[in-house]
Amino acid sequence: MSLVAVMAPALCGAAEPRSPYDIAFDDAMARYHLPGLAVGVIEHDRVAWVRTAGETVAGSGKPVTSRTLFKIASNSKAMTTALLARLVAAGKLRWDDPVTRHLPRFRMHDDWVTRNIEVQDLLVHNSGLREGAGDLMLWPEPNAFTRADILAGLAWLVPQHSFRSRYAYDNLLYVVAGEVAAAAGGASYEDLVRREVFQPLGLSRCRVGSWRSADVDDVAQPHMRKDDRNVVINADADVVPAITSAAAGGIRCSLDDMLTWARNWLAPDERQLAWLPAERRRELWTAHTPMPISTRRRDWDRTHAYAYALGWRLADVDGTWTVSHTGTLSGMYSLLMLLPDRHAAFVVLINGDGGAARTTLGEVLLKHFTAPDEHATIAGYAARVAAEPVARGEAAPDVSVRQPVAADEVRTRLGIWRDPWFGEAALCEDAGRVRFRAAKSPLLDGIVMRSQGRAFVAWDDVRVDAEAWIDLPVDARDGTLTLEKVGPRADFSFDFEDLAFRRVRDCD
Repeated sequence: MSLVAVMAPALCGAAEPRSPYDIAFDDAMARYHLPGLAVGVIEHDRVAWVRTAGETVAGSGKPVTSRTLFKIASNSKAMTTALLARLVAAGKLRWDDPVTRHLPRFRMHDDWVTRNIEVQDLLVHNSGLREGAGDLMLWPEPNAFTRADILAGLAWLVPQHSFRSRYAYDNLLYVVAGEVAAAAGGASYEDLVRREVFQPLGLSRCRVGSWRSADVDDVAQPHMRKDDRNVVINADADVVPAITSAAAGGIRCSLDDMLTWARNWLAPDERQLAWLPAERRRELWTAHTPMPISTRRRDWDRTHAYAYALGWRLADVDGTWTVSHTGTLSGMYSLLMLLPDRHAAFVVLINGDGGAARTTLGEVLLKHFTAPDEHATIAGYAARVAAEPVARGEAAPDVSVRQPVAADEVRTRLGIWRDPWFGEAALCEDAGRVRFRAAKSPLLDGIVMRSQGRAFVAWDDVRVDAEAWIDLPVDARDGTLTLEKVGPRADFSFDFEDLAFRRVRDCD
């Protein structure tokens, strides 16, 4: 029986009991003060329940609906791999093609890897690069990095592990995969996704590349929590620009579209199987790279196997097979969970500071299918999160007591510094203090402070929520300037650790 079956009204006129989905939805909305939330559930291969609440822009009165566009972030990766699978089915490329067959100028740091890395390797996070390596060329947005910069910069990113030896999440190689698709398909990545994915599947609201806000109208804006209220960040302009990261995380879709996308994978009809045959679908859901199983996943979900396929994560949860992915961007969170053997799925879209909300709501919805006897609640999982100990060495140091570094203290080390993949950054005097300013990433701009006996950069813009230790060489003429996340648990996309600046000239 459906969890959202219609209840007959009581003779006394009492209010209809809320479904378990409604209870979880309301509890998440209230606990986490979300600006907007959209959730849909599929049961028996059909959309069984849809709920939206909140606003596209906090305080605007514009409601979130099932047609509202959200940034789906890394849920874009499965659309990228579906596009590549279409090209494989058409004979335009093979999964085991060397990347250089399609992109002759492609280079990794190791020449052997350059020659041997295959198209499928771009998609399964086994390159040997550090987690999030080079992501500073994608985020924070806006920035001036191009896909050509990424192709040129990859050769300078030193691997942390050997090729194909272990899992480490990577975004840059998905951008490369988008360029492989463009080369093989004879059109831009954006045009191919529209033609090969959106149009044939009827994803009529999904957008990628440049588009006009007025033509879509109903678009959720990202928010952050500030002073106990939701504040818009990175608001769209009248014309939404194309972004470098599209293939890794740049697609926007509505809840209706995401449910259509999910049903295509659960119960494809004849037309959808003609779009992508069963063999190609199996390839996308074939495990490639084993993933580490966290203590939380073992305790909460009794997971024994966890792996990355082509744009999807595969895991057993309470003995049930799941195929899923999440998406995370500043002020936007998404989750798509498929339970193929249960003919079920759900989608969660949030336009606020929703990491904790996605975790707890996703778990409660999941348990309705995999362990209904547990009677999972938002409050219960929130308490479990709060009770988790912080691992040794992961606690962020307290840098609230700080003072600016005087320019005179480091005068011999001021100047323009250059990293081979990130480009130039100015370390120059600003009213007696020292300012760090990245040339191609304007949000990475802040004053150098000192706390805990170390110098760090306090970014001016509150959207950059990962401060960076900055280590200056004693001799600027023959030394390297390096950075490191102050908080060890900060988002891995703040890839400061892969930067190595050399001084190139005096301040302009």
